[in-house]
Amino acid sequence: MARGIGTKCLHLEENEGRCRNYGAVSWPIFQTAAYAHPGAGKSTGYDYTREQNPTREHLEKVVAALENGIDALAFTSGMAAAALLMELFHPGDHLIADADLYGGSIRLFDHVSQKNGITFSRIDCYKDDVESYIKDNTKAVYIETPTNPMMHVTDIEHMAKTAKKHNLLLIVDNTFLSPYFQNPLDLGADVVLHSGTKYLGGHNDTLAGFLVTNREEISERLRFLFKTTGACLAPLDSWLILRGIKTLGIRMEKAQENAMAIVNWLKGQKAVTKVIYPGLAEHPGHEIMKKQARGFGAMITFQLKSKESALAVLEKVRMIQYAESLGGVETLITYPATQTHADVPEEIRERNGITESTLRLSVGIEDEKDLLDELERVFREIEGEGHG
Repeated sequence: MARGIGTKCLHLEENEGRCRNYGAVSWPIFQTAAYAHPGAGKSTGYDYTREQNPTREHLEKVVAALENGIDALAFTSGMAAAALLMELFHPGDHLIADADLYGGSIRLFDHVSQKNGITFSRIDCYKDDVESYIKDNTKAVYIETPTNPMMHVTDIEHMAKTAKKHNLLLIVDNTFLSPYFQNPLDLGADVVLHSGTKYLGGHNDTLAGFLVTNREEISERLRFLFKTTGACLAPLDSWLILRGIKTLGIRMEKAQENAMAIVNWLKGQKAVTKVIYPGLAEHPGHEIMKKQARGFGAMITFQLKSKESALAVLEKVRMIQYAESLGGVETLITYPATQTHADVPEEIRERNGITESTLRLSVGIEDEKDLLDELERVFREIEGEGHG
């Protein structure tokens, strides 16, 4: 019988979730770089931690199970995962990429991938005709859904059919929703990417990244590149992500509940000109999200009347922290123009709708009343100062 997603955060099938030694409930940290062999030509199955480690291997099995993939690879960061993924491609290859992406992905594509001879077409994958951008040398489509930070929603199943029709890989960055709310492989994607630093870890205390696939030939190629380039997640960090995943379900549910309350509150504020959240019925991607995901997540983007209003909010928050990350138990507010998307050319930011009055909120699991009280105070103060 198939297990629910919440249970899969805690248990692998049968006895895979138990440590082979001593029956420890918490999977141990195997803090070793090397492994002794029983004799010549004999192995315990582990040779060197760059290739594999029991703690990281267990984490990879958990993440693969959550995404319904056959293999997952754990990296030192989300960007390390993205960088290795680009090694699947060769000079002269062409990729179609979402125009609205995490700034680090855009920086990688612009300053590393293009230097290596890979070209990109930047389009709005949620609305543009992708097929009209496909060339003879196109190899893949790379999307986020929802996008960071403008929350555009792409129909993954439709995109997967288009990609398969033209023999292209479909790569989906699933960081914003986590496997708890969305499983792109089930919808036809070939590779799923996560910044494990975010919701999977969930506590803003370690970095990690993941690539997950359900195709054997992709798994084999990624594994070869993985051991060759060496950006593997260390045992302690693997254990921290494992510990975080145990509470993924209840964290995602509570954070989403808080996000919906904050969205409704923001919509009533005079200083706010726009609230972007796919859980709103008026969001253009709302119905697609209902079809392809089990939730709407806890990321909110909103626009204020002016740059001065946005900066005033950042200066006045206290419990809500002004910090550049997302997906943790603490609520964080980010200023995309100078943080997550600072390296994105201004013309691209403006085209995507990221202005100097745009704020992004990663809603945590604090008490709803305390979050709303904090926002009430902040907005009351900025309005009193004439910014509202």
